[in-house]
This record gives sequence, C-alpha cells and structure tokens, in this order.
Amino acid sequence: MPELAWFGWSLLAVAAVIVGLSKTAIPGAGTIAVAIFAAVLPAKQSTGALLLLLIVADVFAVLMYRRHANWRELWRLMPAVVAGVALGVVFLAFADDAWVKRTIGVILLVVVAITLFRRRMTATVDARRPHTAAAVTYGTLAGFTTMVANAAGPVMSMYFLARRFPVKEFLGTAAWFFAIINVFKVPFSIGIGIITPSSLVLDLVLVPAVVVGAICGRWIASRIDQSVFERLVIVFTIVGAVYLLVA
Repeated sequence: MPELAWFGWSLLAVAAVIVGLSKTAIPGAGTIAVAIFAAVLPAKQSTGALLLLLIVADVFAVLMYRRHANWRELWRLMPAVVAGVALGVVFLAFADDAWVKRTIGVILLVVVAITLFRRRMTATVDARRPHTAAAVTYGTLAGFTTMVANAAGPVMSMYFLARRFPVKEFLGTAAWFFAIINVFKVPFSIGIGIITPSSLVLDLVLVPAVVVGAICGRWIASRIDQSVFERLVIVFTIVGAVYLLVA
C-alpha cells in the first residue's frame, strides 16, 4: 500500500468516481482521472493502478449498455487498435514520461480539430456511412494512447461523435470496446511491471468509489440531452489534452 496523505487519498477517490462516470455517462472525462493519478502516484504505478479500476468500471458499463453496442463498428476498429497497442508498447520502451504526455496531448488536440472540421464540412452527408480510413486512423491512435497512458477515451469519443451515435449507442459501443481492449492490455502491463501487488491493494480500496460513479453515471445518461452530451465530451477532451501538454 502506498503511503499517502489524506489529501492524496481524497484526490484518488475523486478520480475513481470520475472513472465510473466516464464509463457510464460522460466519455472523455476519464482523462481527468488520468491526470489526477499521474499527479498523486509515480507515473508507471499510476498507469497500472488506473487500468485495473477502468476494467472494474468497464464491467458496470457493459452490464448497463450491453444491448446498445454497434458490433459492426467494433469489428471494423479492432485490427487497427491491436496495431496501435503494439506501437504503444514499443514507444514505452524508448520514450520518457514527458514525451508520452506531450505526444498524446498533441494527438488529442489534432483529433478534436479534425472531428469538428469534418462535422462542419459534412453536415449534409450521411455520417453513419462506414469510412475505412477514419476507422484505421482513429483505431490506431486509440490503441497507441490507451497503451501508453490509458487515454484512448477522448480519441474514441471523437470517432463516435463523428459517426453521430445516439447517447446509448455511443456508451454501449464504447463500453464493449474498452472492456475488450483493457483486458487485452493486462498481460503487457504485467510484463513491463506497471501492475504490481501494491497497485492491487490500492485498487481494492478505491473500487467502491468507482461503483458510486458508475451508478450515478447511469442516472445522468438517462436524462442528458444529446447536444449537451456532445459538448461535454468535446470540452473534457480539450481539457485533458491541454493538461497533458502543459503538465
């Protein structure tokens, strides 16, 4: 168990609640949890501890939205995501924390800009029509960012927004996507030493906060307006990207 002051534990508890909310109501907010964990814990330890909490939240998200997933979209994304995870493993072997944060921050801002531009230019086009190039690009970026910093949420949020998914289809597809990918990452994370017995104990303490966040998120998602939902996703993505650039 890491030795933390009460303030540090309080911040981690808040971050754990945000993890639950991000999986069941406000995708993109999870980047804030990434930032808090990285500020309180050593970089590698924070990544491993957060991954396990994300998996717990994934379970709740899948149970809540399992009937709303777009499986055709998921299968289209998976090959590119696997390639991105492999690139992330290689990148982690050579890059330091500063490079990792700044690289992901730049990627997120570029993704937001491209997504908003595409939505503006294709307002009259059927956005739900499959676009292979977009799936490959976003999928590779998601695999890369999820491996190096558990920060793929904003990338995939921008993709699902571009595809004009309704709130529940958005959340259901994201729930299955991250449940599969996060479990896939576990052996790699153990192999490079970022999941440890200490992180397991830490997560046991924080799991109740994740559960509270997930349940509150379900209540919010059933009442949130589509336009408000989309604006929140974009705002949280930009905030997370800026943090990663300046931290």
